[in-house]
Amino acid sequence: MKHNDPDTNPAGLPGRAAEGEQPLPLRRMIAFGAPGFAGAGMAIPIAVLMPVFYSDVVMAPLGMIALAIAIARSFDALTDPLMGWLSDRTRSRFGRRKPWIALGVPLCAIFFYLLFSPPEQITGQAAALWFGVTYTAYFLFHTIYQVPHGALGSELTLDYDERSKLFGIQSLFILIGILTASIAPSLLSGGLGIENQRTVHALMAGFFATMLVLLYGALLRWVPERAEFARSEPNPLVPGIRRALRNRPFRIFFFAGLVSAIPAAIPGILIPYYTTYVLQVADPEKWLGILLVTYFGTGLLAIPIWMRLAEKYSKLWTIVASGLLGTVGGTCLFFLADGDAMTVAGIFLLMGLASSTGLVILPSMVADVIDYDEFLTGKRREAQFGSFWAIIPKFVAIPGASLPLALLAWVGYVPNQVQSDDVVFTIRLLLGIFPAAFNVVTVLILVRYPLSREVHAAIREGIRAHNREESFPDPLSGRLVEPSSRRLIDDKDGWFLDTFSQSELIRVIRSGPRRALRDVWVAVIGSALLASACIWLAWTTLGDLNSEPGPGTILAVVGAGLSITGMCFHLLRIAPAIQLGRGTISTERIEAHLSDL
Repeated sequence: MKHNDPDTNPAGLPGRAAEGEQPLPLRRMIAFGAPGFAGAGMAIPIAVLMPVFYSDVVMAPLGMIALAIAIARSFDALTDPLMGWLSDRTRSRFGRRKPWIALGVPLCAIFFYLLFSPPEQITGQAAALWFGVTYTAYFLFHTIYQVPHGALGSELTLDYDERSKLFGIQSLFILIGILTASIAPSLLSGGLGIENQRTVHALMAGFFATMLVLLYGALLRWVPERAEFARSEPNPLVPGIRRALRNRPFRIFFFAGLVSAIPAAIPGILIPYYTTYVLQVADPEKWLGILLVTYFGTGLLAIPIWMRLAEKYSKLWTIVASGLLGTVGGTCLFFLADGDAMTVAGIFLLMGLASSTGLVILPSMVADVIDYDEFLTGKRREAQFGSFWAIIPKFVAIPGASLPLALLAWVGYVPNQVQSDDVVFTIRLLLGIFPAAFNVVTVLILVRYPLSREVHAAIREGIRAHNREESFPDPLSGRLVEPSSRRLIDDKDGWFLDTFSQSELIRVIRSGPRRALRDVWVAVIGSALLASACIWLAWTTLGDLNSEPGPGTILAVVGAGLSITGMCFHLLRIAPAIQLGRGTISTERIEAHLSDL
């Protein structure tokens, strides 16, 4: 596409050529996207195969698996914003992103293999402990490399449509990895005759762990970072989070991501249980592979269609259309109480059509939001935006990843037995209606997203104007925005004052600068007390270690994780509050800052 063509650039604004950029080479796009094959190949065993492997093969208690997932994912969500902040602030001759990728990838591969090759002699609580340790370590090192990788994608190209192409290529590799992982168990056990499920899972884990190291090695070799972005001055963590929430497109995206994350893990976790205990087919492993291949294979074939629709119409309405399609499919799955396997496969085909749009379109939309943030703040914060966008949805997703297992245990699930009507109904409800309902809410939030192709072109022109030290109207509000070097809010004191909320700064004006430290300590102590209460509730509802933790225990763990995250956030504000309490910033400067918000 020629981006200076008036038909494709209605606003008449300069495109790629005006920014002095050449089209991104295809080989570089492939090198960036290829690791998605290994990453997705690891995600399918984690999301789909792992729970039933540990509950029905390794014989770890299902409730203990759910508890371990909740604890591990709470820790994982804590590390995301820290990793984004560290990556954006890293300065090395290898770049901001590559050192972390080189560190995280091999360690993640090791713990992924260990997760799927537990020692033969361990079962029960010992197996749950092995699971919890290796699962937590896997997600820690996954965060260390994945957050910088996502940030690298947002900065590789600044072109609105080329971003969809870049992430479309990545999504092709992702879905090929998903399909490979979906058929691998059937291929290893059926085609090669390997009957031991432990051996099957260990071989599959070893293959994808090896591919992860090899493909990321190619990325480190062939995909360069943008040196000009690395030269920009990083921002403090807490003010950066506050300013991200002032970005209206980001807020819309953030809340849509929060809602959509609640049921996101449920299909992957429950499909094996659905195949075995609801459909009750003679060969559940075979039909699990068929359903997964149908679902993700259709998504793979639909990628060019969604890319074309996003280019012809808009990214937003492409996402909305796919969300509604997925909602119809999920609803049909619930009401099909006694349908045969082929009918269910047809519904999975319908749902699969919608499955790939998030992989293709959402990362491209996030990159557009980051451009708008650069227009507002003068800073490039790919990793911090990406990690902050993920943290709360990750916490919200923890119940989706753990509560279904806890609920199944609570309503009477028994491994390798015919299940009760309550268990079957719970599986159907959680797999069909629950995700469909949240899809509808997500679509209702996303329809307010304002960044079209024309608006994005105006944002890029505004960034160029700011680089020339010229003012430019905000494409969303129409308000004239000065370059960051000429705005009081963007000087060093402005960023410092954003450590505190507007209400806290108002109280500082009224009661004096020492009031800030008092407010921060109240927030720290309040978060600590709430975390302590949640931990106490989790412990009391857990009972002894031989009992199955129920849904209340899982929710208490999630509450503790959120509270600890809030406490860490407020602890970072103590030193700035002490500094403000010394009267280093005048009341007039604080008032001027508030007037600019």
